[in-house]
Amino acid sequence: MLWIKRKTQSASSEKSDAELIHEFKSGKNAQALGVLFERYVHLVCGVCMKYLKDKEESRDATMQIFEKLRTDLQKHEVEKFSYWLHTVSKNYCLMQLRSRDAMKNYDDALLVTEDGVMEEGLMPGLFEENSSEHFLEILPHAIQNLNAEQRACIELFYLKEKCYEEVSEITGYTMKQVKSYIQNGKRNLKIYLANHLRQNEKFN
Repeated sequence: MLWIKRKTQSASSEKSDAELIHEFKSGKNAQALGVLFERYVHLVCGVCMKYLKDKEESRDATMQIFEKLRTDLQKHEVEKFSYWLHTVSKNYCLMQLRSRDAMKNYDDALLVTEDGVMEEGLMPGLFEENSSEHFLEILPHAIQNLNAEQRACIELFYLKEKCYEEVSEITGYTMKQVKSYIQNGKRNLKIYLANHLRQNEKFN
């Protein structure tokens, strides 16, 4: 049995990325994802170290990214796997950094999407570091004041961390519409929150 397993792994390792992806998605080869993991683990780990700057955190992130592949590969048509995986890894790390910064002081963060578009953080500079509880309290109200299209796109993109393509698939909006709704929704949120802050300052 061990000889058969080694023979299967050896045969899989000689196949192209496209062949392995096809076999994984069709359920024909249970070893395919593992072969891809071994083939590109150094790439993913390198990207994680570049952004996260921590060995243990990078190891955990690498495992999480490959776990995501089980579902992501089923949803996307991937032409150049190494390029796509590099982008997925970079996005994952930037999301981790954005979440970390948001919990501290809502600093700007940049999310590089799979189509190369760069998106600003959600709430730059509207609140001081010691007002996180107040921020979290009024944010749901601010989001509910958006129109239905903006609200749906903002929640999917920022709160559920979907990429533009996924938001488009879920909502049925075009990519151009999604980007417009997110941009306009973010601007309206800033206006709402800034007005709320000014109102608070009047009564304090």
